[in-house]
Amino acid sequence: MHKPDFKEARTMDKRQYITKKFSLNKKYQNYFQGKTYFLKTYGCQMNEHDSENIEAILKALGFQKEDDYEKADLILLNTCSIRENAHNKAFGMLGRCKHLKEKRPDLMVGLCGCMAQEETVVASILENFSWLNFVVGTHNFNEIPALLVKSLEEGLQVEVYSREKDLVEGMPTERQNPFKAYVNIIYGCDKFCTYCIVPYTRGRQRSRKKEDILEEIQKLLEDGYKEITLLGQNVNAYGKDLYENYSFGELLEDVAQLNVPRIRFVTSHPWDFTDHMIEVIATHQNIMPSIHLPVQSGSNRILKLMGRRYTKESYLELVQKLKAKIPHLALSTDIIVGFPTETEEDFQETMDIVEQCQYDNAFTFIYSIRHGTPAEKIKEQVPLEIKEERLQRLNEKVNFYFLKNNQALVGKTLKVLTEGKSLKQQDAYFGYTETNKLVNFTGENIQLGDFVDVEITEAKTWSLDGQRK
Repeated sequence: MHKPDFKEARTMDKRQYITKKFSLNKKYQNYFQGKTYFLKTYGCQMNEHDSENIEAILKALGFQKEDDYEKADLILLNTCSIRENAHNKAFGMLGRCKHLKEKRPDLMVGLCGCMAQEETVVASILENFSWLNFVVGTHNFNEIPALLVKSLEEGLQVEVYSREKDLVEGMPTERQNPFKAYVNIIYGCDKFCTYCIVPYTRGRQRSRKKEDILEEIQKLLEDGYKEITLLGQNVNAYGKDLYENYSFGELLEDVAQLNVPRIRFVTSHPWDFTDHMIEVIATHQNIMPSIHLPVQSGSNRILKLMGRRYTKESYLELVQKLKAKIPHLALSTDIIVGFPTETEEDFQETMDIVEQCQYDNAFTFIYSIRHGTPAEKIKEQVPLEIKEERLQRLNEKVNFYFLKNNQALVGKTLKVLTEGKSLKQQDAYFGYTETNKLVNFTGENIQLGDFVDVEITEAKTWSLDGQRK
């Protein structure tokens, strides 16, 4: 049994890891033939891509997918720990699974992902959820086959390394979208923002070798994929732990030269966004003009308490550089409301930066305490009712600019990657523009996966309507 240790995770030597290839032991192939699984994913794109790996492993074991968790033979929760709400949802689902298992003792249940990396969660599971089959951390998905089989013989298995030195390549993937694919380029994070649990749950920064990344992307192109999203908790820190003279800018350029039709990347930290990166994005038309740049707060005092390592002024300077160099740029962000000690004046600074940046999209959150982070120790917490009221005001502000930016696109013709057919309207489709805006459109002789020129006829806050040209 390997349990998480936050202190050990904090002191891990980030260069002390080795790369190994995934290989499924032959004795586990089709071991669960005829069994079904239900997989619930919480959280970000990293979690979604992890679930693609998990599903491929389960299918290699012989499992078939079941959409109704009450009918499945295995229920697996791939969890997120970034917000308290995600915690509560996962524990609520475990409660429902417990009732099912009381009726069906043969039911298998597992918990994996970021929550599994938290000391308090594992302690709670050992005390209150010992009926689970296994708990697997973010570094150990490749061990699911052995743990699942072992759990049938010995009961609860916990495999959660706080100090994981292995970077596993060649993980099988069950892609959920036939046209768009996620590709991990870096795992973990070294920033240790005071509110964030990611460095503890995902580990320290570990970059994949450029050759492995480019090989994976080349294979995806051969398989017909039209859009690649490079993934990482902080993609623009890529290479700092691995190379002396090869960083995210160089990788982005190499990917662009593979002639990928569309390239995106998430998430960027403003502190690591270089002028070279901006030049590469501006130079290559297949790198989409859509950038996610979390600001978190507009107050320099709060930014310092958060450990973000930039100021409001330097952030705005970066935004101006991006807008000057990249035509038609769409900017999105993350904002936390109610960080400890946040005053009304601090909050107004955040509202001000929203007015200056006029984001095309924003993910807004109320601050929630994450156990083991430095911000947990700040005594002056903002009352919930104040946080909720500020969030409402913030959402009204960001929604105003979402709609304003979309209205400016009415009458324009945009290139859309067709991803699916409308369930509500015949001969109607949906897809995304180069700036990552959702478009619902009509037209004839359209195939899924086509790039289509669409004239925008109506703007809504979160989507656009249009007609094929």
